[in-house]
Amino acid sequence: MAGRRGPGAATLIAVLVVLGWLVVGGIAGPYSGKLGEVATNDNASFLPADAEATRAQDLAGGFVERESTPALVVYERGSGITDADKQRAAADTVRFGQVAGVLGPLPPPIPSQDGQALQVVVPIDEAEGEAIGRVVEELRGIAGGDRDGLTVDVAGPAGLLADLIEVFGAIDGPLLLVTLVVVLVILLIVYRSPVLWLFPLLAAGMSYALAAVFVYYLAKNDVIKLNGQAQGILTVLVFGAGTDYALLLIARYREELHRHERPWDAMKTAWRGAAPAIIASGATVIVSLLCLLLSSLNSNRALGPVAAVGIAATLVVMLTFLPALLVLGGRWAFWPRRPRADQADPRTENGIWSRIAGFVARRARPVWLVTAAALALLTLGLTQLGVTTLGQSDLFTNRTDSVAGQEVIARHYPAGTGSPATIFTNQQAAQEVARVAQGVRGVAAVRPVTGERAGPPQENAPPKVVDGKVQLEATLSDPPDSDGAERAIRDLRVAVHRVAGADAVVGGFTAINVDTSAASTRDRNVIIPVVLLVIAVILALLLRALLAPVLLIATVVLSFLATLGLCALIFRYVFDFPGVDASFPLFAFVFLVALGIDYNIFLMSRVREESIKRGTRAGVLAGLAVTGGVITSAGIVLAATFSALAVLPLVVLVELGVAVAVGVLLDTIVVRSLLVPALSYDIGPKIWWPSRLARTARTGTEAGHAG
Repeated sequence: MAGRRGPGAATLIAVLVVLGWLVVGGIAGPYSGKLGEVATNDNASFLPADAEATRAQDLAGGFVERESTPALVVYERGSGITDADKQRAAADTVRFGQVAGVLGPLPPPIPSQDGQALQVVVPIDEAEGEAIGRVVEELRGIAGGDRDGLTVDVAGPAGLLADLIEVFGAIDGPLLLVTLVVVLVILLIVYRSPVLWLFPLLAAGMSYALAAVFVYYLAKNDVIKLNGQAQGILTVLVFGAGTDYALLLIARYREELHRHERPWDAMKTAWRGAAPAIIASGATVIVSLLCLLLSSLNSNRALGPVAAVGIAATLVVMLTFLPALLVLGGRWAFWPRRPRADQADPRTENGIWSRIAGFVARRARPVWLVTAAALALLTLGLTQLGVTTLGQSDLFTNRTDSVAGQEVIARHYPAGTGSPATIFTNQQAAQEVARVAQGVRGVAAVRPVTGERAGPPQENAPPKVVDGKVQLEATLSDPPDSDGAERAIRDLRVAVHRVAGADAVVGGFTAINVDTSAASTRDRNVIIPVVLLVIAVILALLLRALLAPVLLIATVVLSFLATLGLCALIFRYVFDFPGVDASFPLFAFVFLVALGIDYNIFLMSRVREESIKRGTRAGVLAGLAVTGGVITSAGIVLAATFSALAVLPLVVLVELGVAVAVGVLLDTIVVRSLLVPALSYDIGPKIWWPSRLARTARTGTEAGHAG
């Protein structure tokens, strides 16, 4: 947006830009509702290729004609299963076998030893993919509801997957609607205008539509994998970050309308002032997210590009479509509080922040010492965080059918029934491996897989041999998604790996969880330092200094640790969650640090601009006074949009939404409003070391220029 243009030419350019984007929006719009068509939620496919569970899964393909995911239909009557119950379960079993996607014939119902339950194992063809949800719904329809004291539930891996698919199916509708409503309400409060809210909301919607097109085709062509979690985060991230960028640009535009008569001239100046900070902010988030490509988990590698595409699309739209809309809206867009070309100091519109800046100037050192100490105190809550693999009963915020069924299985059967650990070993060592496995604590039973298709296993049936390998099934005593089951898997692996000549490999549902947790720990240790280094480089280039980036990163890391400490207390004592998933710390770090540093970028880029004109300490106070309101509004918007994740009844997304909301509010209210300005004011010009700006006069009225 450079050069002098007449009002007519400027208006024509703005009209053409808006019309061009509206055409793009018309083409891209439908894709936002089609992302669910290319999403996958198969956790096993996200494991690294060298994981033991992945190797076991590859070997399993040779032992079955078609790979399957089991659904477990359980019938329970506390007073004891009756003959009528047995007849009902047997009739249901026949009908289950006739459902498209079920691999029949099915074995008869398995009674529990206490006589209070029956269990039917229904293998569903893995080729069904996302359609497994439809198959499970048909099974639930056949089984019917509870009747005359007999409860019926469909659980097992297939039941769990169906419930997850149903949850993620809500992303296209309810989550998007809640996000839009949240952003709309906050914009109305911030702008107190019946018109202005429409501009950032239109631009954010356009950003989401543009991102959806790219994500759809990348996922459709297997360039990336899209899962429900990434889809949900994409929605709130685009609307949250997009509204943030819009607030920053609109605030700067309002400022310049006081200095320029024509909206085009005001927008040119505003764009030049705000664009570097917005681009640096977006680049920080994009590069941080792309660091997830270093992950060994395909699910993490999927989230990085998906979210990065969303931010890239948002940057393009907010720096082109939104400015054109604002130019066309002119001063009328701000009605009834239209800014006049009166050369007013923008700080006069931010009285409360001018007073906060004055307080920081008078008490700089005590302010940053007290705020840093308060954040450090919150980090003590980390002892309550409890990183674990969430069990099935802890995965949802409500009680789903698969959760209820798993509880029935745990009451009446070895809890690992239906989801056994699988052991693959060389044929000559199979008996020794079975003996050793049977002796592992937490293993209830071990049996070889034979060539039988259905019916109860024959005691002396020979094991099936494929390429010299034998498959054993180890039924665990604990539920397959419990800590006890994971300990059993680790002990089982140690035991069977010691058998000479066995070349044993342990897999199965629980093993997938174990390997996923290990990969998450590895990713956290690798990716976090890389993200910090990348952000440091971007900050150094933007601020042309080395000391300021180090201090800014230190404050954001302190804020991140304080957020985790505070959230640990909230999760445990408010929500009564059992802990956080192993992937949570990494996701929370990437989003909190990448997004949290945004507000420091917005603040310090303006502080540097003002420092060149006024001197460092005066620049700190001017930057805080001018940006305080808009950055706080942006933080509230982002916190509120991520809070929208709470509408999904999935604990891991609720925890992530709460963590980002709490962390962003800490960043905007404490770190950016008090800690960073007070620390910068106390240090003075040295904050810009080693640039020339650090060598200007060291008083409250320093003035100078920096290269």
